Amino acid sequence: MTPGVELDAAALATVVTALPQVAGLHSGRFGEIATLLPGRRVPGVRIRPWEITIGVTGRHPATIAEIGAAVRAAVGLIDRPVHIHIGDFAAPTATPVAATIEELP
Repeated sequence: MTPGVELDAAALATVVTALPQVAGLHSGRFGEIATLLPGRRVPGVRIRPWEITIGVTGRHPATIAEIGAAVRAAVGLIDRPVHIHIGDFAAPTATPVAATIEELP
């Protein structure tokens, strides 16, 4: 279990994944960004007594600055530093070829 966890890691994960700039949570290269709770693990949110780290996969075309600002705003004021780790970017959604062919004159 992660010691000193008073904040709700699952609630933070829900708030962050609802952002349009975020494609999902990212637990880091080795899965180190996570909170361990009794019987479960919350990947992408690491709560420690002295800091919080939130790992995300960004959504194109958002910039790193936009993603960081959106995550910080969504998390709100917390009594410890919040670090944002952007571990990856989701590729833009491609337009289906059939849709472009139908649009031709």
